[in-house]
Amino acid sequence: MATTRTPPTSGMTTRLTIALQGLDLALDAPRQRGVPLGNWRWVVRQRMAALRDALAGEAAGPDDGWLAARGGTAFRERNVLLGRLNRLGSVVLETDSVEEVRVELKRLVVDVHHHVQRLNDLAYDDVELELGGSE
Repeated sequence: MATTRTPPTSGMTTRLTIALQGLDLALDAPRQRGVPLGNWRWVVRQRMAALRDALAGEAAGPDDGWLAARGGTAFRERNVLLGRLNRLGSVVLETDSVEEVRVELKRLVVDVHHHVQRLNDLAYDDVELELGGSE
């Protein structure tokens, strides 16, 4: 009798999803001059830090068989996303062109969503491989 197991990344992708939602909501908040803009910058920076922590805490993918290459690709992709987050961290606090940074961060949110989907696909394939496929 085959037992099902919980995908290893399910908790992590949940954490990533929550961090993504927080950043996305912060990016959509009104950006007015003066103190409200400073508050917006600070909240966005905090949400970016939460996303960075969630990405940095991501577990390595499967290390066996044909999934190992995909796991390595996901790991490299994560590192690129972390690099983009780090680069934008100080920019969001200092730039005069807030809208450009906001657009770039929105693109990053979409890219991290795609990364989360790839992690979910990888976890699904790992479970399917362990259980013997669809036969």
